[in-house]
Formats: sequence, structure tokens, C-alpha cells
Amino acid sequence: MTDKEESDRRLVYEVREAGALLGLTKNGSYAAAKRGDIPTIRIGKLLKVPKVAFHKMLANAGTTGPSE
Repeated sequence: MTDKEESDRRLVYEVREAGALLGLTKNGSYAAAKRGDIPTIRIGKLLKVPKVAFHKMLANAGTTGPSE
């Protein structure tokens, strides 16, 4: 199995991977995750970004009014 196939099969991104998809730096990615701007789950000490929640967040971006 190639690295790409393995990556495609994973259900989660690393925080820095998800942030990179948004054009964020490593520090910016973790700051966004801490603020709740990037959906995360905690598994022990690990912080992961579920792919389904991440892509759903992007699909819904701009479809709701400004947050209050």
C-alpha cells in the first residue's frame, strides 16, 4: 500500500495537516484547534481532526450568518 493510499484510508488528520489544508502554519493550526475553529477529538494525549467533521465544516462555511 502506498503512502497516499494509507493517508486516504485514515479517518483523521493531524492538527497540522488540517491546518495546512487551510493555509495555516503549525502554530496557527494548533491555535485554531484550541479556539474550536478546527473540529478536534482527543485520544489520550493526542489531538486529532476527524476528516468527516473537517470537510463538513468547510462545506458549511459561509452558509450561516455571523456568529454572535
